[in-house]
Amino acid sequence: MTMPTAVMWDMDGTLTDTEPLWLEAELRLAQRYRAQWTHEDALAVVGTPLINTARRLHERGVALPPERIVRVMAQEVASRIDHAAAGGVAPWHRGAIELATEVAAAGIPQALVTSSPIEVASAVARAAGVFAVVVSGDDVSQPKPDPAPYRQAAADLGVHPRDTVVLEDSPSGIAAGRAVGACVIAVETALPVRPQPGLRIVDSLTQLRLADLSLGS
Repeated sequence: MTMPTAVMWDMDGTLTDTEPLWLEAELRLAQRYRAQWTHEDALAVVGTPLINTARRLHERGVALPPERIVRVMAQEVASRIDHAAAGGVAPWHRGAIELATEVAAAGIPQALVTSSPIEVASAVARAAGVFAVVVSGDDVSQPKPDPAPYRQAAADLGVHPRDTVVLEDSPSGIAAGRAVGACVIAVETALPVRPQPGLRIVDSLTQLRLADLSLGS
């Protein structure tokens, strides 16, 4: 059994369930500026780039530049994560923090690789306490599905991507992990994952233990 030299985690949808926090941040910001923004509006932009959401909020009446809107929402979501973690209720997906803790106990380094802003990624990393490297959407010029985020994380960890395991849930993230040659395990937390040769698919992280991350399994 050959264990990976590192494990690289996607964040939203894989490690954490932060979507409700983003939805609330959008609604609160809209209310602050008396902008027209409903829960349905918030749901309509789920899965789209955050800057697109910010532009739409700006068009609806939030009197801040879109780039500033991104930062304000990211700071609020990060604050909520810090507060939740202090109370022991961080927004982990089922089985996620347990697996990450088991990997850390085995001495295998881990990276958090996300398209989310650095404020949110850092808050999640603080709550988890197991990540040696964090690569956020602010750290690379080309987001997933480009392999750049995972390539950067592997370089920062000092490992070769081919010797790592990537945990992902989205088509773009899966494509990015496979593009660097990592062993990708896809978790169906929200949407069905399309079967691909060599891609391992699980319904939940509760199905995985350390031994299941073996490169030969």
